[in-house]
Amino acid sequence: MPFTVVRFNLVDPHATPESLALRYRAALDMAVYADGHGVDTVQTEEHHGAVNNWLPAPFAFAAGVFGATQRIAVTVSAIIGPLHDPLRLAEEIAVLDLMSRGRLVTVAGIGYRPEEYEAHGVDWGRRGKLQDLLLETLLQAWTGEPFTYRGRTVRVTPRPYTRPHPMLLVGGSSQAAARRAARLGLPFFPSAHLPELETYYTEQCARYGTEGWTMMPGAETPLLHLSEDPDRTWAEYGEHFLHEARTYASWQSKDIRSAVRSTASTVAELRAEGVYRIVTPDECVELGQRLESLVFHPLCGGMPVEEGWRSLRLLCENALPRLTA
Repeated sequence: MPFTVVRFNLVDPHATPESLALRYRAALDMAVYADGHGVDTVQTEEHHGAVNNWLPAPFAFAAGVFGATQRIAVTVSAIIGPLHDPLRLAEEIAVLDLMSRGRLVTVAGIGYRPEEYEAHGVDWGRRGKLQDLLLETLLQAWTGEPFTYRGRTVRVTPRPYTRPHPMLLVGGSSQAAARRAARLGLPFFPSAHLPELETYYTEQCARYGTEGWTMMPGAETPLLHLSEDPDRTWAEYGEHFLHEARTYASWQSKDIRSAVRSTASTVAELRAEGVYRIVTPDECVELGQRLESLVFHPLCGGMPVEEGWRSLRLLCENALPRLTA
């Protein structure tokens, strides 16, 4: 049985406040539905100032999911660590960990958009040092004991539910990120299938005398949408997938390595590329028999809510029961 993910970033380039409120409500309803049908995790992320309304507050969304569900996890992949106040973030994650009884997974990256740093008044050139401070502070704060933070003694309460601390991974595609994870004894989440970076991380763990593990994306990690008629769905809704693909492409420099990387400029090119795939339930089952994880994206790029529901119902009522049989 593959690990199953339903992803939400709440993008809608043509949204009004009223339509976006309905989209957020639909995403929460979809999370409840996925929870009841055995999906493993909801995945969300953080971006700021995007004209297409990309979700900027993943922990607020996670709180909504936890309040409405019983067992499904929420993976925030990823937060832009240096944009967060370390003490405030420690409190926020601790409360979410308590609310959910340990269902929150946080991946901390440093981002790749200088404009997000500028908008928040954070020095892009100090992002590595700020990330170190954030991670070190979180680990100290979650002990519940007093510690020294920027020259003063502080204490963060309440203590989280999870011991020794809430699930925290270091994300990235650089050796610096792998070293940071190894030094702190934290798991490493490469942003793409990068086995050479996993080897480097393991070497650094040995160097620092720490233990860790790698959550490595598979070599094949498509973003999936289900349809009984993929040709029709590509023709009617392909522009939504292309919108997200081109948004990502506009943000990523040539040095960024990402599992979601597209060079397509048309829907036809995007379909041929295979990063985004519309598959039948039978094709989904076949993928699930050979891939370790399946990532579904029902509201991709401003997808109409009713089409998102069609995709999710095909997954939960047709494909998943056959994968778990």
